[in-house]
Amino acid sequence: MAAETPIDAKRNELFSLLDEVGASVDRPAAARAVDYAVEAHHGQKRLSGEPYVIHSLEVALGITRLLEQRTDEVVLGVALLHDVVEDTGIGIGELEEKFGNEVATLVDGVTKISHLAFTSPEADQVENYRKLILAMATDLRVILVKLCDRLHNMRTLQYLRSEKQKQISRETRDIYAPLAHRLGIGALKWELEDLALKYLDPAAYRDIAGEVSSKRDAREGQIEAFKSIIEEEIAKLGIKADVTGRPKHFHSIYNKSKRTGVPFGELHDLLGVRIITQDTNDCYRVLGVIHNLFTPVAERFDDYVATPKSNMYQSLHTTVYGPQRRMVEVQIRTREMHRVANYGVAAHYSYKEGSEIDREFAEKFGGIMQTASEGLEGESDPSEVMDLLRRSFYQDEVFVFTPKGDLMKLPKGSTPIDMAFAVHTELGNHIVGARVNGRIVPLRYQLRNGEAVQIITSTSAQPSEDWLAIVQSPKARNKIRQSLRARVREDSILLGRELLEKLLRKERKKIPKDRDLEDIAQAVGFSSTLDVLAALGRGDVSPQQIFNKLYPAPPKGKLREGFEKIRALPQFRPGRGIRFETMDNLMFRIAKCCSPIPGERVIGVITRGRGISVHREDCPNAFDERVGKDRRVVIDWDVQGAPSFLARLVVYGLERQSLLADIASAVSSTNTNIRRADMGADGSEARGIFVVEVQNMKHLRRVVAAIRKIRGVLDIVREPMPTDRENDDTWDG
Repeated sequence: MAAETPIDAKRNELFSLLDEVGASVDRPAAARAVDYAVEAHHGQKRLSGEPYVIHSLEVALGITRLLEQRTDEVVLGVALLHDVVEDTGIGIGELEEKFGNEVATLVDGVTKISHLAFTSPEADQVENYRKLILAMATDLRVILVKLCDRLHNMRTLQYLRSEKQKQISRETRDIYAPLAHRLGIGALKWELEDLALKYLDPAAYRDIAGEVSSKRDAREGQIEAFKSIIEEEIAKLGIKADVTGRPKHFHSIYNKSKRTGVPFGELHDLLGVRIITQDTNDCYRVLGVIHNLFTPVAERFDDYVATPKSNMYQSLHTTVYGPQRRMVEVQIRTREMHRVANYGVAAHYSYKEGSEIDREFAEKFGGIMQTASEGLEGESDPSEVMDLLRRSFYQDEVFVFTPKGDLMKLPKGSTPIDMAFAVHTELGNHIVGARVNGRIVPLRYQLRNGEAVQIITSTSAQPSEDWLAIVQSPKARNKIRQSLRARVREDSILLGRELLEKLLRKERKKIPKDRDLEDIAQAVGFSSTLDVLAALGRGDVSPQQIFNKLYPAPPKGKLREGFEKIRALPQFRPGRGIRFETMDNLMFRIAKCCSPIPGERVIGVITRGRGISVHREDCPNAFDERVGKDRRVVIDWDVQGAPSFLARLVVYGLERQSLLADIASAVSSTNTNIRRADMGADGSEARGIFVVEVQNMKHLRRVVAAIRKIRGVLDIVREPMPTDRENDDTWDG
């Protein structure tokens, strides 16, 4: 008879355990998963020299010990196959074909978590990674398998080099042990913490181990003496209870020594006893017995039975002076309370941690944890309970990576705009796009957990009011509003200056310097020149008010000569294209400095030898001091059947294939002729120049609206036509 191989021995151990815990696992399906894992990892060995598949079988044993009778062929298959995709040439598709979609999906989840690289030791980043793992898991069974995987890796960590040992131990201490703690898996938490301490602080671990070992006999004797006294007394009362010693874990001793500053050997309350009763009434009866027998330590009593913790943890905690005046910590609970505290998801996750995050977590998810613990106790499908938790944990947050690999926490539904402002205000102010996992996405794209996000910026970009409808973070919303207010003020100052200068030019008055306007600003109730200019732009103050302060009105009766006289003259239509006052049969041309289009208010300027130059009414060149008032004429459009007008549009957007063709097609869809089309790119940014023929402003607005609908277009700016010969379109009226 052939000798049993290590793989066969471990396989037999697994099936024996399944029988022992009464797991309702389809044995042929489980055997098929074992055989598949053995074949997939054939020839692979761990650094210890043992076959790699031994690790997979150990993880399956771990998940079975954890779930006991709730173990099924799905979670067992995931445990056995969790490394197949990562370490062999087998893909998720093949796993799905052979073991079903559920197993394949969960294996994929374990693989994704395994690929996360924890690079930052900062406390907030560590907490973000813990949350990310919970958020990424499609089912909490993914995390349970990952925890069992990590536990076996920690048990065999001695075969790795020292640097790798510390890295994995740090991840275990900071990420995985707290996850086990918050999911209530106390047995995993304690062992993970102790194993991590062994490699992160070997000297302290050896000292604690030596101290505990050297005093083991004395400690066990004290616990036995304590137990015998209690057992004798509660037996007299007819109370059935199990009394067991509860030695402190190394990591707990280590933390207490650091917290109190007391050396390991001088800590006095390293003794612990746990009493498991039949029902709640017996818990209080046993507590009375203990307090009658031993002196309680002041302020060391907590009743979590009458007032459960937010995570539904229940137990009576008391510390008393036991035999030889040694302090003994005592926990009293029912068997069900004990099961929930050690194996259920209703764990004492805030016990001894006390962080703000833990307290918030307890307040927020206490009801969910209660529901989950009830579900695990009854006949409910554990996967449904776990899915409930997955959808409830941190449901209002999303976690993404920066290009440098830093992890950022954002509100759920956040966009690249939220992330940009979270990094830096200037980054948010100049964002034009983003790449998510290397793919360009629109600014309204909602980020998902685990995505890598690169922000694309442009120095000319500015926040848009439309952003307020899509951002989620208060910081982004506040910064956008600040930027919009600042821009409105800047625009108001520019407009106010333009309105004042226009009036001064019209009146042929010298334009004052800003410092000359300080006194005027204060005279009309403003603290500075910029404030009064902004008020002018907003319409709070009229240009005439400022003008009257600068140049007081002449005595009554004296006529003021100016442009107003010209506006009062009668008008008639001399011909097609333009109508103007008292003159006809004149040549006129469209001024290139402002390129007016029918529908805009215009003014005419008589030029020498070139007829009338048509300007927009707000064009500063029309009111230049060198242009006499007698050369300005009131004109209006009369363009029924007139030739088309040229408009120059500069389009800004994100570079992509066919962007030029899509814009040209959009323009053509408005029955518009394109005289010029040119587009270039600088990295991810695109800039195009389009010269189009339009009939009037209404026509131009249709063209602009059509272009704005094109994917990737960020902004459209109308610019004056250049003065080159190709575009010098003077025409007769």
